[in-house]
Amino acid sequence: MTTQEVGLPRSPVWVQIAGGLTVAALSAGSWWAWMGWDHVYRIDPRTDAVSGPYEAWQVVGCAVTLLVVLVAALLLGVRWFVASPVMTVAFTAAWTSTAAAADDTGMYGVGAIALLFGLTAGTTVVSIIVLALRRLSAR
Repeated sequence: MTTQEVGLPRSPVWVQIAGGLTVAALSAGSWWAWMGWDHVYRIDPRTDAVSGPYEAWQVVGCAVTLLVVLVAALLLGVRWFVASPVMTVAFTAAWTSTAAAADDTGMYGVGAIALLFGLTAGTTVVSIIVLALRRLSAR
């Protein structure tokens, strides 16, 4: 079934290129804006428990930003097979550049792989939902 058969417009190649570059910039930018600047771990003086460096509000804000960017890109005509992988790679690269610089153990690689798989799953699920809802509304 083609996009025309389900009432979805075909996007020119330039929309895919510009959309992909925009998704990449906004994805990496969301890392830097919400969490990339925070490197402070906190120690509870009563329990000596270490937490951080990120607060819950930063993680939620970043996740919501990524969700809005992906949904907007899909609704504006960027194909899922452009937007989803570009977001995943750009965000993971931004995170990895920060983590690699601060890690002496090499364990940032495990985090990068976990983030890559998690974002792949998340962006795929969101893309499926958005495209399904879009097809339903086109009927």
